[in-house]
Amino acid sequence: MFVKICGITNEADALIAVAMGADAVGFIFAAGSTRQIAPARAGDIAKRLPPDILTVGVFRNEAPKKVVEIVNRQGLGAAQLHGDESIEDTEYVRERVARTMKVFEYGSPKLAKARSWGTDPILIDAPKNTSGGPTTPPDYRLARQAPSGLHVVLAGGLDPDNVAHAITLARPWGVDVAGGVEAGPGKKDPKLVATFVQNAKSVVLPDCEEPTTGPYDWAADAAL
Repeated sequence: MFVKICGITNEADALIAVAMGADAVGFIFAAGSTRQIAPARAGDIAKRLPPDILTVGVFRNEAPKKVVEIVNRQGLGAAQLHGDESIEDTEYVRERVARTMKVFEYGSPKLAKARSWGTDPILIDAPKNTSGGPTTPPDYRLARQAPSGLHVVLAGGLDPDNVAHAITLARPWGVDVAGGVEAGPGKKDPKLVATFVQNAKSVVLPDCEEPTTGPYDWAADAAL
């Protein structure tokens, strides 16, 4: 199970995530987020992490050229497009950032058409309320409405207590968490991070169909 700890705002939390077994860390550049971080700061943190850890820049409705510029300038490994990016804008980023992940919402009619955006994996998140957080944990079974063969990363309302159950319902390739492992906005709780990673990676999905196509083998690629 691929595990991403998102909303990293400081080096200590990034190192905690890595030490606890996370495969990726996310840096949020979207304005207005309580976990927003400056690109240069994120780049400094990313340089101090092991090469097999995927570092992800999270953007919302940002100009495609700026997304590419920030990811490449800061040496990040991937771009996550978390807004209403068009197919054309997503393609522009994907052609220049090989590891690009488009985000869709549970229950959105766009989810069934996710292949049109051309990214693999995709991330599925809960609709946001006006304060910027998920309203209630979604029906994770809706993630199975994604087109078959895509790697799906589950997000939205996950925490150490519900991640295992959510995985059994949705059968994703990976999971993504931010607020569910925090002691406060932008500050991770080491115990919660450790428990989340352990609970996510301990789930065994019987007769789980492997995606037919996929993204880079991120760990193997980084080791080259």
